[in-house]
Amino acid sequence: MRDTATMPAPAAAPTPVVFRGGLFTPATSRIAGALALFGLIGLWQGASSLGWISPIFAPSPARVANALIGMAQSGELQDHIMASLARLFGGYALGMTGGVLVGLMIGLFGVFRSAGIAVVSAFFPIPKIALLPLFILWFGIGEGSKVATIAFGTFFPTVVATYGAVDNVDRSLVRMGRAFGLSTLAIITKIILPGSLPGIISGLKIASSIGIVLLIAAEMIGANQGVGALVLSAGNLMQTDQLLAGVVMLSVLGLTIGGFIGAIEKRLLVWR
Repeated sequence: MRDTATMPAPAAAPTPVVFRGGLFTPATSRIAGALALFGLIGLWQGASSLGWISPIFAPSPARVANALIGMAQSGELQDHIMASLARLFGGYALGMTGGVLVGLMIGLFGVFRSAGIAVVSAFFPIPKIALLPLFILWFGIGEGSKVATIAFGTFFPTVVATYGAVDNVDRSLVRMGRAFGLSTLAIITKIILPGSLPGIISGLKIASSIGIVLLIAAEMIGANQGVGALVLSAGNLMQTDQLLAGVVMLSVLGLTIGGFIGAIEKRLLVWR
């Protein structure tokens, strides 16, 4: 019988490796966000109740909430919101659709690239609200000029985001697709479009914020209804509670649009 002293010792149990790859993984906490928001509102209400903030310049959240409730009961709130939504969605849909199509053409086809980038670079820095008087001459003082301002303002950021997202797609994946015999259409639909979609959606989020800014500016210049018209009228009459109520509506509008785009992003980018 072999001496047990010469037999090899049993292997030690493997030591589990600690996962260290989650250092910069994006994580959000809805509870923390809600606490921060309600904490800020609470500080504002407390400062107003103690008289630290003048009610003329910054009325308390309670007064702003009462103004919102009063306008909702009278129907004024709904009228302003519906007028703004119609203008925003009309202009944003035009700017988004045209921007994505032109951005894809610039990113995918070299014949459009030089001319397209030159035109976009020339028009992108122009403050779009400065063109509103020109749009009024072209489309009249009604809805056409406001929708055109929003469409023009959201078009160029969407173009830049789209062709930038196409350029950032890993070209080794394209070469791999060619090596496996994929057609040009298959490479576009199965490699380039999915790879560029995160950047395109990020550009759409930025364009939606720009659209809201242009909406308010356009409504302040020439509109009887809309959140921008409400804010301007309340400011002229020193009705700061209604003015801040309009600002709250803009915040809710921006959060709603951002949440809607975020839901679409999660559904389309489930592969990530």
